[in-house]
Amino acid sequence: MLKKITSDEKADEQFMNILFVEDDSMIASGLIYALQSEGYTVTHCADKKSAVQALKDSEFGLALLDLSLPDGNGFEIFEYIKRTIDIPVIFVTAADDEGNTVKGLEMGADDYIAKPFRIRELLARIKTVTRRSKDTPDSFLTISDLRIDTVKAKVYKNNAEIFLSALEYRLLLIFANNKGQILTRRQILESLWDIAGNFVNDNTLTVYMKRLREKLEDDPQEPKIFITVRGLGYKAGE
Repeated sequence: MLKKITSDEKADEQFMNILFVEDDSMIASGLIYALQSEGYTVTHCADKKSAVQALKDSEFGLALLDLSLPDGNGFEIFEYIKRTIDIPVIFVTAADDEGNTVKGLEMGADDYIAKPFRIRELLARIKTVTRRSKDTPDSFLTISDLRIDTVKAKVYKNNAEIFLSALEYRLLLIFANNKGQILTRRQILESLWDIAGNFVNDNTLTVYMKRLREKLEDDPQEPKIFITVRGLGYKAGE
């Protein structure tokens, strides 16, 4: 019998995936072994380019970032992370001067540990920041490959931000909060009227549904996110 994986288990699995960016192969191999021994899955990248690509291709629960890289630095990867996803970050670097420590923490890093360090100390810090992150209420909604930051009112598709008008964003939220449910045009209009008044009529809804599909669907002619249920209304894809 197949075991049904709950949303909490999926979240736990994600938190076990670590992005580790380190250009020193000897340091990397030792730390990878230690992390894997603790049950973590580790994706190791030796430069900025491969790290950014990994962030586009996979989901991680934590990033360990070295500062000095052959094609950039850890601060630049950190900035990319904070623009696109919300995961804890620990800087792991030999640059233990006060300036870099302060800069990393002021940018919003969750922790900072300087080489050389004890493996047990790093593992303890990883557990602390991931536990803290899991205890924080999730401010994101998802539909298909869309990720909605409800705190900042930003929408991302495959980690790239998509700009929506206020009404387009509100319409998207209606679908995001009712995934899998068939919504009649009347239900959608009533939800939008609370915000935009009589400006939103049936014809306007048709226009905005078309705009959402053009901006967010891979193929607006064959929608997978905003699905028309003939004779009933619309349904958001999972």
